[in-house]
Amino acid sequence: DYYSVQLKTDRLAELQKHNGFRFHKVELADLAALKDALEPYSIRRVIHLAAQAGVRHSIEQPESYIGSNLVGHFNVLEYCRHLDSFEHLVYASSSSVYGKSASVPSKETDRVDAPMSLYAATKKCDELMSYSYAHLYRMPQTGLRFFTVYGPWGRPDMALWLFIDAILSGRPINVFNFGNMRRDFNYIDDLIPALITTAEKAPSADGNDAPHRIYNIGGDHTENLMDLIGVLERKVGKKAELNLLPMQAGDVVESGADVSAIRQDIGFEPRTGIEAGVSRFVDWYRTYHGIR
Repeated sequence: DYYSVQLKTDRLAELQKHNGFRFHKVELADLAALKDALEPYSIRRVIHLAAQAGVRHSIEQPESYIGSNLVGHFNVLEYCRHLDSFEHLVYASSSSVYGKSASVPSKETDRVDAPMSLYAATKKCDELMSYSYAHLYRMPQTGLRFFTVYGPWGRPDMALWLFIDAILSGRPINVFNFGNMRRDFNYIDDLIPALITTAEKAPSADGNDAPHRIYNIGGDHTENLMDLIGVLERKVGKKAELNLLPMQAGDVVESGADVSAIRQDIGFEPRTGIEAGVSRFVDWYRTYHGIR
């Protein structure tokens, strides 16, 4: 119930239109239930995206992050470790592990030992757990540090959704750090093909190195928050009322991805600029909510 259950069930209804799709409602913190649900299947590749999301929510409700992000990730590792057919685990990390990074764009080789929130700390812990399992059990794994993902069917707690909801409703939007923030926006349709290709290319389990790798995945370009609001205003045809506020705890002024590694190894190429991506999101938002 972190956000609208109706949105989640509507997403599920879309997915169930596809042949071969199977859904099991399982608590990842319950390893026995996870094993029981997946027992009928011969699984070779796992894409693990389940987690309790949200930097700000982790400040107010930290306990919910332990079961989902730490115990849940551990149970996925344990499940995969005992699969005879296992080939590769791809899991979601986050750009938040970079914290108050000294350099932007951030590189996978940058230090990530100063998390600014518990959410960021859990994602860094996931990376460490995965590396240890890759080292000990030769389990090929890839962690993807996602930067600000947006698009249709996204999360209502994300800035783009909050902004359009407020603009269309005639409410002011909260703009933190007085609008002096930059983000690397990652359109969902650019991300998904890269995710699938990554799953098909497991790191080698041969040799002395652990078969584990980390990739940034972002839009390869940072945008000023005020510019994003301007794009929204033009698309919606309505000016936003701004409530300019100081910086929030746990947030960072700028985040941006160096995507050269995933571009070279996987062929990832972000193609959707902010104008096109926001336009598609607004069109979907209007359709989903029945707004003309």
